[in-house]
Amino acid sequence: MIKRIAAMLFIGVLMSMPALAADTPEIEGIYENVPGHTLSFDGKEVEIIEFLNFYCGHCYSFEKDIPVIKGNFPKKIRWKTVPLYWGKSAKAVEAFFLAEEAGKGEEMKQAIFKAHFVDKRDISLMNVLESLAVELGVGFDFSRRLRAGEKAKDVGEALLLSQSYKIEATPTLIIAGNLKAVSGASGHGPNAFRNNVITIVRSLFKK
Repeated sequence: MIKRIAAMLFIGVLMSMPALAADTPEIEGIYENVPGHTLSFDGKEVEIIEFLNFYCGHCYSFEKDIPVIKGNFPKKIRWKTVPLYWGKSAKAVEAFFLAEEAGKGEEMKQAIFKAHFVDKRDISLMNVLESLAVELGVGFDFSRRLRAGEKAKDVGEALLLSQSYKIEATPTLIIAGNLKAVSGASGHGPNAFRNNVITIVRSLFKK
């Protein structure tokens, strides 16, 4: 009798498997699930956290791909930028957070990258960052707040967040709270990382 019940239960499990598979399709693309973090996706909008370093050439190169990624999913991506302080001056990161607070985060991000990689300016210098703020119209008290280190706490919190996601290289994206896509793991080629991110996000919206 026990064997018969066990056999019936096993058959029931087998019969239910196709339905489960249909309800939970696999997410495509190259990524890692981050331990301790859960997938967060409402089917309408996906959050992407971009971990970057202002001294990272790959991060600078990836900037041109971000509008392409967003353009594939109009009004469906909520992009969050988290710059990291890894061994060099933290002032560029502090400058970003001050600008972000003033609603000019994206503009400051692009200005810092341009200053370092195109204009060959030293983005660790206070006067360089202050001049960028003036050009962007960030605010009259930017210089005072930057020199006072008002955003030093935010720099530390960004680093702690990166540690919780086990970020070891930049650029790295966290998609929907749990899917970690790393630039170098996506393969080689100028568009490999961009295409991988698009593949991941597209498969999420197909779920």
